[in-house]
Amino acid sequence: MSEALVSKGRVVLAGGSGFLGRALAEAFARAGYEPVVLTREVKRTRSRVRQVRWDGRTPGAWARELEGAAAVVNLAGRSVDCRHTPQHRREIVESRVNSVEAIGRAIRSCAEPPAVWVQAASLAVYGDAGRRVCGEGAPTGRGFPVEVCRRWEQAFDSLQLSRTRKVLLRIGFVLGRDGGALPTLARLARLYLGGAIGEGHQYISWLHIRDFCRLALWCVENASAEGVYNATEPCPVTNAEFMCELRCALKRPWSPRVPAWLVCLGAFFLRTEPALVLEGRRCIPERLVEEHFKFIYTNLESALADLFMERKGQGVDVEVGRRRELERGGVVAHARTAPVGRG
Repeated sequence: MSEALVSKGRVVLAGGSGFLGRALAEAFARAGYEPVVLTREVKRTRSRVRQVRWDGRTPGAWARELEGAAAVVNLAGRSVDCRHTPQHRREIVESRVNSVEAIGRAIRSCAEPPAVWVQAASLAVYGDAGRRVCGEGAPTGRGFPVEVCRRWEQAFDSLQLSRTRKVLLRIGFVLGRDGGALPTLARLARLYLGGAIGEGHQYISWLHIRDFCRLALWCVENASAEGVYNATEPCPVTNAEFMCELRCALKRPWSPRVPAWLVCLGAFFLRTEPALVLEGRRCIPERLVEEHFKFIYTNLESALADLFMERKGQGVDVEVGRRRELERGGVVAHARTAPVGRG
């Protein structure tokens, strides 16, 4: 039998039907694993990825998928892109905590538990940190998003699983063509509405979707990976810098900034929270640098160029740049010589 046909094992993606989960399923499949998605609603798709129903809360037939699995990756959690009413706040917290507890119970019942559990978390745990640089050891902030993150992480930390390695990824703003917030920002920029948001001083800690998938794979295959990691590229930028680079990537001229009062008004009509774009944090992946994980995209310009370039014949320069960056030592060399942001 061809070696390419031999699976490296099953990887269970809990809450894996969204933007990040779809990308991870493809990445793990390409790497030789068998991805299985746990989802509240099984849909018919062209994808060969197997879907299994779960409710994210209680034990069920889905728990059998964890038996002998190479890994479980938990991405489950209600979107925070909504008005934070009391009901929504409860759902945001419970969807995260309940899924962690349910997976923990399922792993304890396994005769052969998964070798590793990669748990999603958020850089929002650091709060609205201003210019303060936040490595993994930085203090947490204040407010509802911070409280959500604390309870989320506490649920994960409290589980004692002697035969399953535990990794927690505090994920930043993941950039991809097929989901997340980037397509919305790109549509605005194309309509000449791509100015800085608010004062534009708030930091964005970003991560290319390809590096996110490589990081998840690294966590699964690197036996020494354990504990908390900031899942973000090494060079966060201010909102003003981000929007400027986005306009350049889309060949759009200068746009006026969007004042905070207009953001608040728009958020009211869109039924979301203005803090999602008016607050930010300046995070760096200290532990990943120390442990020699090599990012491909260490500057925003090349990341956006890759995501928005025409796929036929226009990717040569970007690819050559990525290869040269890897030859120089990737993120390690860049993080030691470049400033963290300009603002």
